[in-house]
Amino acid sequence: MGQTLSEPVTAKESASCQNSQFKVGSSCMQGWRVTMEDSHTHILSLPEDQEAAFFAVYDGHGGATVAQHAGNNLHKFIVQRQEYQNGDLATAVREGFLQFDNMMMRDEQMKDEVAGTTAVTVLIKGDQLFCGNAGDSRAVACIKGKDHPLSSDHKPNNPTESMRIKDAGGWVEYNRVNGNLALSRALGDFVFKRNPSKAAEEQMVIALPDIEQRTVTEDWEFVILACDGVWDVITNSEAVGFVRYRLGDRMEPEKICEELMTNCLSPDCQMGGLGCDNMTVILVCFLHGKTWEEYCAKIAATLEPNIEAYTTALKNGLPDDILGDDDDAFLLDTDKPSDNIESVSKINQHIKLDEDVKPEQDVHPVTKIINDIDDDVIENVKQDALKTDEKDDCGGTVEG
Repeated sequence: MGQTLSEPVTAKESASCQNSQFKVGSSCMQGWRVTMEDSHTHILSLPEDQEAAFFAVYDGHGGATVAQHAGNNLHKFIVQRQEYQNGDLATAVREGFLQFDNMMMRDEQMKDEVAGTTAVTVLIKGDQLFCGNAGDSRAVACIKGKDHPLSSDHKPNNPTESMRIKDAGGWVEYNRVNGNLALSRALGDFVFKRNPSKAAEEQMVIALPDIEQRTVTEDWEFVILACDGVWDVITNSEAVGFVRYRLGDRMEPEKICEELMTNCLSPDCQMGGLGCDNMTVILVCFLHGKTWEEYCAKIAATLEPNIEAYTTALKNGLPDDILGDDDDAFLLDTDKPSDNIESVSKINQHIKLDEDVKPEQDVHPVTKIINDIDDDVIENVKQDALKTDEKDDCGGTVEG
């Protein structure tokens, strides 16, 4: 864990953009860290290929130089590859990462740089999505209301990563490369890439990304890209649920990103570093030709009540016009999905998690379930609300 401040910097830098395909929001926050080392990119239409969109989060460490350089340039290296021109976008992403890292290593101003960065990128062209990842930032898709990871974290204690580190002359101590770096793949970090007998893909720390290719269908709702400052605190499923309820209330994507970071921010730095890191989030919403109102209404029609907020409301007492006499009044009505929009909106507007429902400080607000109500009431509400378990096929392939 890096140096921290006595009080967190909670000011957020947010942005948004939209076209007929996507509505995108982003936000970043320094938090408890002494400096802000993250960078991010969202481009709805690449200058070199206006039919392609590019999104990325770069979580810097040891300084912001490499993360900022990647944010400004990595996508250019990918698009300019010959493989990209030939239509082999997966190879273009992989080779683009390696070429960009090699360029920095040979650059007079960059080669002695001690900083490094993770990189999680999403390139979308037509109905094809390519996620490239090196490090422990992460991309997660929401498909038919369910979370689907688009990347895997690269940690030194992963068996394949640990084996490569040791073969290159390094070791893993305290789940860190040589007891220092807490991830095993990154751009930069050249001090870990200097074994002359090993290729770039065989060094202790490598820039080689995993590539996940998916076909985007009408079932795709959104993709979240975020650094580990977020994913260390909440699970993929929790993040997807957090976003969906706010989309159901027609909250703007950048505002959702802000609230997600606020909910992940630790109240102090006594939690082993969890919630004390820089945070960056990008939310990419797939409009599929719909207006924003139509998009949000479609998600709202599939929402079940927010169990945490609902059970808290049962304790505190909702107004009669919202709760009614039946404890199950706001469970999802699959026969009348249009009625759910108004019902879920009512309960979510009345119960504001960030303002009115204040969980104990020592339990994180994203994962806390109110436990001082009658257990039978909570269990009945949870079981009824979580009945639906639809299966879907995402057709993912992985290239390494």
